Amino acid sequence: MPTIVTDARSFTADRAWGARDLAEVDGASVRLHWTDRPYRWHVNDGNEVFVVLDGAVDMHFRENGVERVQRLGAADIFVAAVGDEHVAHPVGEARVLVVERKGSV
Repeated sequence: MPTIVTDARSFTADRAWGARDLAEVDGASVRLHWTDRPYRWHVNDGNEVFVVLDGAVDMHFRENGVERVQRLGAADIFVAAVGDEHVAHPVGEARVLVVERKGSV
């Protein structure tokens, strides 16, 4: 039976980066996150697709040791490859769809 998600723009969690598991696709988790606080600098052990559904997120990442920041709004996508160090800083509340290897940080 299909799943229809109609509350992605109003979803909240009991803590920052709380998530609702939506699906698993070939070893990758698809999760809807709510947050109002930054995550932490990290490097995923697989590729990560980060889609802002609602709100804005300042995505900090390092290229050749230099920190850069890109503001992402609704419908913007950040793709991190293995080894890409990054951290998301929401601007107020944000809802984000994340697709990454199951169990990744």
